[in-house]
Amino acid sequence: MVQGTRQWHEKLPFALLGYRTTVHTSIGATPYLLVYGTEVVIPAEDEIPSLRIIIEAKIEDTEWVKTRLEQLTLIDEKRLTAVCFSQLYQQKMARAYNKKVHPRHFEVGQLVLKRILPHQEEAKVKFAPNWQGPYLIKEVLSKEPYTLLMWRKKSQA
Repeated sequence: MVQGTRQWHEKLPFALLGYRTTVHTSIGATPYLLVYGTEVVIPAEDEIPSLRIIIEAKIEDTEWVKTRLEQLTLIDEKRLTAVCFSQLYQQKMARAYNKKVHPRHFEVGQLVLKRILPHQEEAKVKFAPNWQGPYLIKEVLSKEPYTLLMWRKKSQA
């Protein structure tokens, strides 16, 4: 692992190799496969040859060129498969999001709290509250926008 923050550049090639050779859920393939049309030979396979490396070492150059050309002609099909996989993944994520989101409709006269957004001046203090209010809804303009009034409790005498 990296000892301190000054050695990150030495570990970057290993991180990129890991990223490019890992199957991504969103595309169903490795980025390396989609770019080059074949799976990568990882450095460990140089030391301990896998079955794929042994088979490739035994075939002749002309046969290897033929298989490589076949792989390159199939690369478009692999990319289209990845696009379909990506669309299915997006639909799955949208369904999961829509399952959890509940639309809220407010009516005139209801009390609501208003969120303090991070760029507002009130949010720049360290332990600032996340909400302002309560506010009274005065008018509903269309689907979402509301006219708010600051609501104050009547003092008890």
